[in-house]
Amino acid sequence: MSSRITIREIAKRAGVGTTTVSRVLNDHPYVSEDKRQRVLDAVDALDYRPSQTARHLRGSPSGLLGFLTDDVATTPYAVDIIRGAQDVAWRHNMVLLVADSGKNPQSADAALDVFLEREVEGIIYAAMYHRPVELPAALAKAPAVLANCYLEDRSLPSVVPDEFGGGYSAVETAIRAGHKRIAFINLWDDNVGVTPPFPAIYGRLRGYRQALTDHGIAVDDALVRFSNQTPPENYRLTRELMALDARPTAIFCGNDKIAMNCYSALAELGLRVPADVAVIGFDNIAHIAEGLLPALTTIQLPHYEMGRWAVQYLMDRAQGEGEPPQVALPCPLVARESV
Repeated sequence: MSSRITIREIAKRAGVGTTTVSRVLNDHPYVSEDKRQRVLDAVDALDYRPSQTARHLRGSPSGLLGFLTDDVATTPYAVDIIRGAQDVAWRHNMVLLVADSGKNPQSADAALDVFLEREVEGIIYAAMYHRPVELPAALAKAPAVLANCYLEDRSLPSVVPDEFGGGYSAVETAIRAGHKRIAFINLWDDNVGVTPPFPAIYGRLRGYRQALTDHGIAVDDALVRFSNQTPPENYRLTRELMALDARPTAIFCGNDKIAMNCYSALAELGLRVPADVAVIGFDNIAHIAEGLLPALTTIQLPHYEMGRWAVQYLMDRAQGEGEPPQVALPCPLVARESV
C-alpha cells in the first residue's frame, strides 16, 4: 500500500503544499516545526515510505524546473520545445514553470527571480532561433542547460539542431531523385554589411555544398541565392533562378515559408511541382508543409527532441564531471510529394 501513496495525498492530509512535503522528506531546513510535524504525522498515518532512489538533481528538492524562453511560446512550431521538456519532466514527477520574456531583459530577470524564489532544481533557457546568446547573470545561480542556442565560450551544456546534416539530407534527397541542377535559396542576404549570427545560414549552406561534392556534382554558386525572407523577395529569387540558361530542376529552400512563395512563382511560370521542378523546404511547419499542393517534402527541426534532451540532461547530470556537452540533434527528412 505504501508504494501507492503520493506526495499529493500526504500534502492533503497534512494541510500543506506539495513543496512543503518534498522539503520535509528531503530534510530541508526551511520548514516551520509545526508544518514539519504535520507532514511527519501524515507520513506515519498513511504508512508512506519514500523511495530510496537518490534524486539525480542536487540542490533544493522543490520538484520544480524553470523554463525560460526569449519568444518560443509565441512560435507555432518551436513551442514543441516546451512540450518535449514537459513530457520528460512529468515522467520524473517534476513540474515545469514556463516564462516567456518576449526578448525583454527585465522580464527575463523577473522570471528568474520567481524561479529562484521557488528554488527550482534546474533551468532550461530556450531561444526562438538557433543562435549564440548572452544570458542573464542570475541564470548562474541554478543548474542550467540551453536549448536551440549556445554560449560562444561553450561554458554551459547546450542542445541545438544539426543544421549541416539537415542541409545535406535535403540535397541528397534531390540527388537520389535524379536531380543534378539543384538551387538553394538560403535564409538571409549576407551582402548587406551585417551578417546575422544564425548558424542555420552557414550550416545548411555547408550541407548543401558537401552533398553535391560527395556525389560528384560541381558546386555552382550561380544556383545559390540569399533571401530576406519576405514573400516578394522569395518570389523574385525563384523567378531569377528559373530564368537562368541552365535552370535548376530542384530548389532547396532555407525554410518552408520560402518554399511556399517558391510554389507560387513556379505556378505563375506554368511549372509543376515536382514534375518540372522539385522543391524541398526546411522546418516542417505543419500548416505550410501539409497545406501546400503537392504536400512539401521538408526537413524537421527537432524542437520536441531538444526539449526532451534538455530536461533529461538535468535529470541525469553529474555535476562537475567533464566538459559541458554541446549536442547537435539530427534534423530528419519528412518525405511528402514535392520531390
